[in-house]
Amino acid sequence: MHLSKHLGAEFFGTFWLVLGGCGSAVLAAGVPQLGIGFAGVSLAFGLMALTMAYAIGHISGCHLNPAVGIGLAVAGRFPVRDLAPYIVAQVIGATLGAWILYLVASGFAANGFGGHSPGQYCLIAALVCEVAMSFFFLFVILGATDERTPKSFAPIAISLCLTLIHLISIPVTNTSVNPARSTGPALVLGGWALDQLWLFWIAPIVGAIVASAVYPWLMHQK
Repeated sequence: MHLSKHLGAEFFGTFWLVLGGCGSAVLAAGVPQLGIGFAGVSLAFGLMALTMAYAIGHISGCHLNPAVGIGLAVAGRFPVRDLAPYIVAQVIGATLGAWILYLVASGFAANGFGGHSPGQYCLIAALVCEVAMSFFFLFVILGATDERTPKSFAPIAISLCLTLIHLISIPVTNTSVNPARSTGPALVLGGWALDQLWLFWIAPIVGAIVASAVYPWLMHQK
């Protein structure tokens, strides 16, 4: 597999590391009374590593950390020539993850998202969050069900990815990443729930479409 595929996998993996792990700390840990705390943030980082191991482990080795790559190179288990490109890809991915997280975390409003965001986040923050979470949900599904990963463990990776997504995004949108899951309650509740339902259709579908284009590129052998 070409080095560019490895670098792409490390880019997206480190993107998820920052968005998922740091996102849980920034968005969910400090919510009064309901925050996930240190234990929740630790769990989020562990879930991030597990989900990416299934999603990209068979592509790049899932380093996500320059120190890991350097250690493996010193131990003779990773080619030194690939070390610098891996590190660059990881830093770029981490930076993009931090930028997306900043975009979401700074999206406060007096009556965030019509007053129905648990953390009072605005509409744009909710939209960005749902698109990003849906992207990585399908990204992990595609990786966990790839022919080179153990099929019997796919449900574990997928379910734990959904757990991580909830740890991160409940304060922003109450978490959907599933139009059907949002439509049922909205039809029963009516009113504002129906008014906002468009977001919970558009954002997950956009995220899923982007992931469905990106992941096959990573898997292409040439």
